[in-house]
Amino acid sequence: MALPAIPSYPLPAADELPANRVSWTVDPARAVLLVHDLQHHFLSVFPAGAQPLTGMLGNTARLLKRARRLGVPVVYSAQRGGQTPEERGLQLDFWGPGATDDPEALGMPGPVAPEPGDTLLTKWKYSAFARTELDALLRESGRDQLVIVGVYAHIGVLMTAADAWSRDIQAFVVADAVADFSREDHEMALRWAAGRCAVVTTTDALFKEF
Repeated sequence: MALPAIPSYPLPAADELPANRVSWTVDPARAVLLVHDLQHHFLSVFPAGAQPLTGMLGNTARLLKRARRLGVPVVYSAQRGGQTPEERGLQLDFWGPGATDDPEALGMPGPVAPEPGDTLLTKWKYSAFARTELDALLRESGRDQLVIVGVYAHIGVLMTAADAWSRDIQAFVVADAVADFSREDHEMALRWAAGRCAVVTTTDALFKEF
């Protein structure tokens, strides 16, 4: 039930992305950037200093810098350590007890860590909307677009994008700023998102929009 050791694999390039079913574009006045689960607990299973980790973190840092400069709200999802079986719920059956209550495991790499003015949500389920204030934050700020980066693409990232769709919030999954258990899982998540609930894009493509 523990997280698997993840082999190195190359992030998908722009010419390898699936065709999007819709043609939404990101508007900085409508968007929120969600940094999904980039805690050391989840990142420790990637090979250090190699793809996809290095590219995903580098592109996330670039997007964070641009979002903050443009006034795009930045929201982080992070799981709490030492969850009780009741708090853990069915995640206990699938993934075990989760992260320990260890500040190092629960922290995030410096280049992608929260800064003053960012919002940090305690995340409980696959979707960052489940039992959090994410939906209310979007509604109250008058924003209806969610740009998603982080891990893991075929689990929390994809479920959050699908949940956004069910709430009439346009989701954008940044293909080279997410990472997954394998290249196959990564590609599956992108195909499903592009065909069912989101726009799949790249960091460079987003920079042309905001």
